[in-house]
Amino acid sequence: MGRVRRVLTGPWVIAVLVVAVGGVGFGLYWFQPWKLWQDETVQEALPGVVNSSAPSVSATSDEPSRPPAPTPGPHMLASGELISHEHATSGTVQLVRLADGTHVVRLENLDTSNGPDLRVWLTDAPVKREQAGWHVFDDGEYVSLGKLKGNKGSHNYTLPDGVDPSGYSSVSIWCDRFDVSFGAAELAPA
Repeated sequence: MGRVRRVLTGPWVIAVLVVAVGGVGFGLYWFQPWKLWQDETVQEALPGVVNSSAPSVSATSDEPSRPPAPTPGPHMLASGELISHEHATSGTVQLVRLADGTHVVRLENLDTSNGPDLRVWLTDAPVKREQAGWHVFDDGEYVSLGKLKGNKGSHNYTLPDGVDPSGYSSVSIWCDRFDVSFGAAELAPA
């Protein structure tokens, strides 16, 4: 009995246990498997869209009523449908110029898996179906628009100043940790 106790409390057993616990902890941090069962839904309105009520008409005015001047609003430049890559992905992508001249990539009705370190990329890479398209988006030019706000819903990603959207032809939901696309959309001019 004493011999078994000495073997189980020996320095090599403790070292193996420390390495095993460290390996499990690192694996959990790196892969974050719980995210496969957690959904994050985000619903954002398109910036610059103003919901206004109809103007009131005055009965005492002798002047003919004129419709109000249209306010400049968002203008869709391009759009596309998301296709699945590493994970099942659906929804639409729109490239929108706002009234102030800034550009936004809008994901609408997004439905994909959650995962570690997901980003939204505007890229110049062609969208390829199935495994052929999983790893192409970091081969050329791309702009990271930030972390994916949620794996479900509709959200907006503002292009950084100085980025000309005409030089890019697709959007990818990119897992930066594993260098793989969850899904992507080819942008076609509107």
